[in-house]
Amino acid sequence: MTTTIAVDAMSGDRGTEVTVPASLSILRKDKALKLLLVGDVEKIKEELGDYSDVAQRVEIQAASEIVEMDEPPALALKKKKDSSMRVAIDMVKAERAQAAVSAGNTGALMATSRFVLKMIPGLKRPAICGELPTLSGHVRMLDLGANVECGPDMLRQFAIMGSVLASEVDGIEEPSIGLLNIGAEDIKGSEVVKQASKLIADSGLNYHGYVEADEIYSGRVDVIVSDGFSGNVSLKTSEGVAKFIMGVMREEFAKNLITKLVALIALPIMRAAGMRMDPRRYNGASLLGLRGTVVKSHGGADVLAFECAITDAAKQAKMSVPDRISAAVERQLESFESQTSS
Repeated sequence: MTTTIAVDAMSGDRGTEVTVPASLSILRKDKALKLLLVGDVEKIKEELGDYSDVAQRVEIQAASEIVEMDEPPALALKKKKDSSMRVAIDMVKAERAQAAVSAGNTGALMATSRFVLKMIPGLKRPAICGELPTLSGHVRMLDLGANVECGPDMLRQFAIMGSVLASEVDGIEEPSIGLLNIGAEDIKGSEVVKQASKLIADSGLNYHGYVEADEIYSGRVDVIVSDGFSGNVSLKTSEGVAKFIMGVMREEFAKNLITKLVALIALPIMRAAGMRMDPRRYNGASLLGLRGTVVKSHGGADVLAFECAITDAAKQAKMSVPDRISAAVERQLESFESQTSS
């Protein structure tokens, strides 16, 4: 069965220079994938070159406008109805594609996706869910910036969505859930976090309690839930620390002849460690809670990173993640109603 993904080919810092080569690369690896490349037809064709080997699984969809990276979301939503971003999402709404991928303006992508696709009944707000490396594999974390302030019930909903994603895409039977907090003790944290902890504990999910920021990469849990402010700060801090560590190591290895020789000996280990921590391999954040699948790629993504975002979107599309989330939310609502009536 063929899975069709709509790609916002004009998005990101380098547009078609990245999105089109990445699309061709993934098509040659995944024979069950079809891509709708949305944007400036001439620019897309120029980057495609000779693609005769995958031509039957490539379709170009014209779009006359581009949403700029610094453009206000409201303006993009109201004024640019023929943008490559909007048209790609429209393809999902029209069921011509099972998912959309864009490296464009996060705020505009979130606003447009919510307006076009609508929310799953029972859910209040969509959440940005990203994948981060851990000592034992990876962890799904949400929200990473869509909702700065969250009430207890929103955090419970995030836990449900994250659990479904980890279960369906990562194949984990009962994903373990952790709630980001300033301490592991029950007395720590705000009232919102404390109330959310109780709601998640009573939800029937595999809840493991509070997780501190220094445990994000430990692999202790499969899903970490937080409000968008805390999640985004944690993510950006981690990215900064990773860059700092790599910079320090390069400086130390380059100090003199002896350290350079040591660097040559340690090169295989450094490369292996670099592969495990390479953020490009974890590129692609899911906009969960919508009636369709939308994946946000980092704006500065290169070909490998954007390819990973398409791969993640294809996995979610094949597993019908929005339908699974909808079913899980419905079960939660039924359980809550039965508890309150009794």
